[in-house]
Amino acid sequence: MLRVLIVDDSVFIRTVLSDLLNRAPDIEVIGTACNGVEALPMITELKPDVMTLDIQMPRMDGIETLRQIKNLSYKPKILILSTLASRDAELTYKALRLGAHDFMLKPRNISKMRGIENELTAKLKQLISISEPKKCLPNTDVPAENIILIGSSAGGPPMLDQIFSNLKGEQNAAFVITQHMPEGFTAALSERLNRICPMPVKETESGDILNNGNVYLSKGGYHTVISRHVDERGRQGGQITLTKSAPVHAVRPAVDITFSSAAKVFGKNCFSVILSGMGNDAGEGALAIKNAGGTTIAVREEDCLVYGMARSALKRDCIDKVIPLNRIHREIMKYIANKE
Repeated sequence: MLRVLIVDDSVFIRTVLSDLLNRAPDIEVIGTACNGVEALPMITELKPDVMTLDIQMPRMDGIETLRQIKNLSYKPKILILSTLASRDAELTYKALRLGAHDFMLKPRNISKMRGIENELTAKLKQLISISEPKKCLPNTDVPAENIILIGSSAGGPPMLDQIFSNLKGEQNAAFVITQHMPEGFTAALSERLNRICPMPVKETESGDILNNGNVYLSKGGYHTVISRHVDERGRQGGQITLTKSAPVHAVRPAVDITFSSAAKVFGKNCFSVILSGMGNDAGEGALAIKNAGGTTIAVREEDCLVYGMARSALKRDCIDKVIPLNRIHREIMKYIANKE
């Protein structure tokens, strides 16, 4: 049984979260607190496995609570629940640096909180099951000849956790993740993934060279465009350019932009994966990869929170395989092994 302590200054949020989590057969809410002052003695007394933590609270906010938890003899895993405000983006990143283990965004419309049940329970369970791996530092001077592309949106972050925590280091490919997420929060997501992935993970910057064994997460608020690059030794590969061009499918970054541009550079050496997400983003990009001779797989519908993105590619008949989430990492490593 996973024992959870909820810390949030909103009575409504505490009530909704308690109701949602207590419905899960293997989760028990053992207490609630309205701020860090109340939460700290409850951590020592109740010893929760996981604590959900709001950032902005009266008397003692989430940031100060994290600082105080460092002095406790017992420390639970901590999931930050963050609003979509730009200030919270900065504070979420700071919270992860101070010891929080993961974060999740609250809906803009607080009345839609009940819609986060599946993703929330998945996040809490993964906090317990995923440990930090031994980091594999790649040879950063080897331009990637193969590229693994991940497209993800609503319901995708827990899937990214599962995939990248199970990958092996020293992969003969570069990885580019495009996750629909507001500007500012992808820095926190890259920080999170960098902890659990054996390969180094970074948020994309213009000028990044795609090198083997590295993971690049598309920066929120920008499209990640992949162009051809030739280094001083004449080796060909890919390079990232960030652009503030118009949103595509009402999102930026858009999976279609990254997938389609990568197809022009890497052609048959593109391997793309479509995870959970609403809307039509990824369909056109997956078709571009197919037309270039590359491969695309999608996670099966029953593993997804929303299946719009994968369905948009299936309608274009450009998905090579649909498989369960727990086999995605094996399929990626199999593809890379066959390229060696």
